[in-house]
Order: sequence, then C-alpha cells, then structure tokens
Amino acid sequence: MATRRELIEAVAARYRAAGRAEKKEILDEFVKVTGFHRKHAIRALKRSARPENPRPRVRSRIYDEAVREALTMVWEAADRICGKRLHEVVAGLVEAMERHGHLCLDAEVRERVLSMSAATMDRLLQTVRGRAKQGRRRSGISTPLRKSIAVRTFGDWNDPGPGYFEMDMVAHCGKSTAGSYVHSLNLTDIASGWTEPMAMIVREQTLVIETVSEIRSKLPFAMRGLDVDNDSAFINDTLVGYCRDNTLELTRCRAYKKNDQAWIEQKNGAVVRRMVGYGRLEGAESAAVLNKLYASARLYVNFFQPSFKLISKTREGAKVTKKYHLPATPCERLLARKDVSEECKKQLRSTLAALDPVRLLSVIREAQGMLSQLEVGVANAAAPADRGLNGFVTSLSTAWRDGEVRPTHRKRESGPRTWRTRTDPFEKVWPLVERWLNEQPDANAKDLFLRLQTSTPEVFPPGQLRTLQRRVKQWRSEIARRLVLGVEQASERDAACSIVVGTTSGGER
Repeated sequence: MATRRELIEAVAARYRAAGRAEKKEILDEFVKVTGFHRKHAIRALKRSARPENPRPRVRSRIYDEAVREALTMVWEAADRICGKRLHEVVAGLVEAMERHGHLCLDAEVRERVLSMSAATMDRLLQTVRGRAKQGRRRSGISTPLRKSIAVRTFGDWNDPGPGYFEMDMVAHCGKSTAGSYVHSLNLTDIASGWTEPMAMIVREQTLVIETVSEIRSKLPFAMRGLDVDNDSAFINDTLVGYCRDNTLELTRCRAYKKNDQAWIEQKNGAVVRRMVGYGRLEGAESAAVLNKLYASARLYVNFFQPSFKLISKTREGAKVTKKYHLPATPCERLLARKDVSEECKKQLRSTLAALDPVRLLSVIREAQGMLSQLEVGVANAAAPADRGLNGFVTSLSTAWRDGEVRPTHRKRESGPRTWRTRTDPFEKVWPLVERWLNEQPDANAKDLFLRLQTSTPEVFPPGQLRTLQRRVKQWRSEIARRLVLGVEQASERDAACSIVVGTTSGGER
C-alpha cells in the first residue's frame, strides 16, 4: 500500500499538469502498473491534490433548525402528507396560516421553505416521520333489476366532466360484523377527486337516499351520475327511482372487481379510514360526532389536501408503468377546468379565502378524540385536553415527538416517563456552557467538552461527551423554536398565535 501511495503522489502532479492527450497516456500506464479500475484511478489521482485534513465547512445550524421547525409545522398542518403532495400546497398553506395569524415567518425563512424541493422536504422530515409512525361476501342472485343497470369498468370513464361520482359504504364495525353499527357513505368525483363522506346510523336504502340528497345540497357543482357496487343497499328500486326522478345516470361495477371503483376505494382508505380508523362505532351519538368530523374534513381534504391523479397505466410483461399528474387539490382541479362555470369558480375562490386550515385540523383532532372515547370494545380513552386554537398551533412544532397524534389511531398506553434515572452531570456547569454557546452558536459539543475538561480537569470523563451532545442539540432546537414561534418553551400553553419570526442570531437569548 505504501508503494502504491508513493506512486500516486509521484504521478498525480504530472497528471494534473498534462494536457488531455497526455493525461490519457499517463492514465493508461498508471492503470497497467497499479491494476486499478480506470474510474478509480482518475479519482485517486485527483484526490491526492486535496489536503489530507481539510478544514470542515462551518454552517449555521440555528437557521437550519428554524427552517426545519417551520417545515414541520406546515407538514403537521397538512396532516402529514408526503413531500411531493406537500410541495404543491405549501405556498397556499403558509399564506393561509399567516393570514389567520398562526405563523409569521421571517422573509428569508419563508423563502427557504417555499423554494424547497419535494425531495428536500422528505429528507428534512425523515427524522420527524420516523418518530411519528406506527372473507368476501357472496353476491346475491342476479335479478332483473341488477341486469337493467349498465356496467361501467375503470377503463370506461374516458375523462368525464365534473359531476360523475363513485359511491361506496365504509363499515365501522371493528372486528365483528354482528349487530348494528355506524356506516360512512362516501362519494368521490372522478374528474376532480372531490370527496364527500357522511355518517349513517344504520345501513338502510331510504337513509342512503336522504344522505345523497344532503350531499348534493353541499356540492359546488351539479351531480350528474352515480357509479355503485353490487351492494343491495344500492341496487334497489328506491335508488333507481331516485336517480330516474333526478336525471342522474346510474351505473354499477362488476362483482368482485374492486379496480372498477379504484377512485372511491382509494378515498375510503386515504380519507375515511385515515380520519376515523378501524374501531367499532354504534348509536346516534357516534354518528353525530362522526358527522361533525366530516363537516370539517370535507373542507380540509377538498381545499388543502393535494392528491395524485393517474394519467396512464401500461403493462409490459410483469412490469407495470404508471404516470401521474402533478399533485393538486380537488379545488385546484375544478378551477383549472374549462367546463366548470365561472359562478362555481367564484364560489370556490370565496370559500377558499375564508377557510383556516389549522382551525379545520384542530376541529378534526377534537372530533377524533371524542370518537376514541365512544369506540366500542376498548378501554375508555382519556378525555382530550381542551387546548384551544392557540395551544393547538403551538403544539404543531413538537407534535411529531409524541408519535401518532390521531386519537382514533393511538394505542392505549400509559403516559411518558417524566423522571430522571440518574443525576445530570452538566447541571452545575450548564450556565457556563450556555454562555459559550451564546458567544459562539456554531461551536460543536466536542469543542465545548474539551474546554470543560481543560477548565475543570478530572471532573468530566470522555464517556460523557454523548450526554453533552444531546444537551447542545436540545438547546439548538429550543432556539430554532423561538425563531419560528417567538415564545419560550416553558410558556407554550399560554402563547399567542400571532408571532413574528426575527432574524436575530440563534445564539441570542
């Protein structure tokens, strides 16, 4: 190895000073002598020009933490969607949060957040996400009524205009289908992805008609058709007569072919199950709370939750290639269509301008907490704390530390540990360390530890470096939170929601 290293040092200077043709000859000779791969030989000759111990680049960590804190709050306000979807809606969310006084970022921090790519968002949120995680029914006899309804498959839509909905029912039965339980009737528009869920206390065809009529009254555009599965709650004279009287086109999918209703099946999971979970809900009280949740969820999903829309799907042997449009909210898709009336677009814009996404999410979380208390078959959950909107906004920057934030998805477990298992070795010297950090915010924990060992010898053994690194990291996170929220960590519960982020250096306290 020493001989090869000496050879590299001897040839490198001549290689860097040579022209293109001479470099090729030198490289050919060098590869034959050393046996290196050609690309490795090029890297070895170029690397020797660098100093052995280059001075590491110093970056402002406090500002990076401020951007991460701001991005975390926006990600929480967007209900933890992926980076590609968040990238398409981040500008609108930040603008809405600032307009309603939940966030007021410094100009440079705001520019960094808005100019961030989807991949960078996913990378910055990787640690946050890691902490935040966690037999078919037989069809009935084919009746003349069923045969009279036309069959429509996934490939038969051919990009229809707004107003054609797929309809399905989601059962909130828990682990058993015995007895009576609440259902969710869910409708999704094919063209825009506009989703309208509503709760039904029982599964009954007359109640289906009343629920569909209620949903039609809330839609910003006209309903033109319904596509259903082969459930007897849909395939009956009541629904057929209702569609005929209201000039609605009624179609059905093939039995046991869920891909025929791919649009609604995706929304059943991404909206209903994500919001409500898989617990068992019974009775009028549960249905009322569920409808309270859906009243906010329909606005939050349709105006602030971008989703992917499939362009094409091709198969070559076992390989399936899918292409998607850029993520967009149902509202944005409707505003971009030429076959939507100006009156409808005006109504959508006025509704969007008046909505507060953080307030909607706060109501959703409150309703989810009430549902978790009403869930049948599990121990009663603790009553959700009434933090108010200000407290909810303040919690957005730290909610990821608690793991799952949806009460309908959380495991029943005891509270976190609040006691120490051993004394803090840096408790007495922390004011000194904090003063050093104020003077030099970019100082790393290793340098600070060496200074401590020099000033107080034989007090801090080398094994305590990791403890100091955690303390310094916590200090930087607190400073970054002040840059975003402008409040002290200890008084987060009483903080106001109208906060201005300054450009003060991260080391100032």
